[in-house]
Amino acid sequence: MKKLFIILPFLVLLLNGCFWQKEIKIESITKGWSPKTFFTQAKEQESLGLINESIELFEQLQAAYPGSKYALQSKLEIAYALYKNKDYDQAIYHLNNYIKIYPEHFSTPYAYYLRGVVSQDKSRSFLDDYFTDSAQRGVNSVRNAFNYYLALIDKFPKTKYSEDAITRIVVLRNILSRHELFIAIYYTKKGANIAAINRTKFIVEKYQNTPSVPAALHLMAINYDAINAGTLAKDTRRVLEKNYPWYTPYYSLKN
Repeated sequence: MKKLFIILPFLVLLLNGCFWQKEIKIESITKGWSPKTFFTQAKEQESLGLINESIELFEQLQAAYPGSKYALQSKLEIAYALYKNKDYDQAIYHLNNYIKIYPEHFSTPYAYYLRGVVSQDKSRSFLDDYFTDSAQRGVNSVRNAFNYYLALIDKFPKTKYSEDAITRIVVLRNILSRHELFIAIYYTKKGANIAAINRTKFIVEKYQNTPSVPAALHLMAINYDAINAGTLAKDTRRVLEKNYPWYTPYYSLKN
C-alpha cells in the first residue's frame, strides 16, 4: 500500500509535466507569429479536422493581439468550430456573447444567422430521414432557431443573411405546426377533446398557410362531433371544404 501512495504522486507530476511541456512547445512554435499567421494556421488546423487545436490557436491569437481584426474574427471562428464539432450549446454561448459585446458591428448579422443555424441543426437527428418526423420530438431547439432568425430579420432586414433566414423560417414554421398537430392527435386519441380543439385552433390562428392547417380543421370537426357540438363541426367542415377542397386525411386516430 505504501508503494501505491509513492507511485501515484509521481504519476501526477509526470502527467502535469507532459502537459506543461506541450504548452511550452506550442508557445515556442507560435512565438513571433503575426495575427494573420495565427489566423491562417488556425484555419488550416480546422480544415484538417483538428478542431481543438484550431480553437487553441484562435484563443492564443486573441491573447497575443486582442485589438486586431483577426482577433475579432477569431471569436466567430471559434463559435463556428464548436458548431462543426457538434458542441452546439457552447457555440450558441459564444455567439450570444459576441452579439452582446458587438451589437452593431458589420459582422454581427452573421453571428445572428449562425446562432439560428446552430440551433436548427441541434434539433436534427440522423434518424430524421429514416424513421421519425422531427416534429414528433421536442422542438425547443426548433423554436429557438425560429426566434433567432426572427431577431435577425428584425434587427438586420436588408442583409443576405436575413434573406436566407426567411426561407429557413418557412421550414421551421411547418415543423412547429406539425408538432402542434401531433399533440392534438394525441389528445384526440385520449379523449381529451376540448384540449384537442384548443390545439387545432392554435394551429389555424398561429400557423396560417402551413400544410397542417387543413388537417387541423379536419381534426377540429372530429372533436366537435365527439362533444356533440354538431353546428360547430358542420361550420368547421364548411371552412375546410371551401378553402381546401383537395384535402384528404393522412393521419390515423388508431392507437
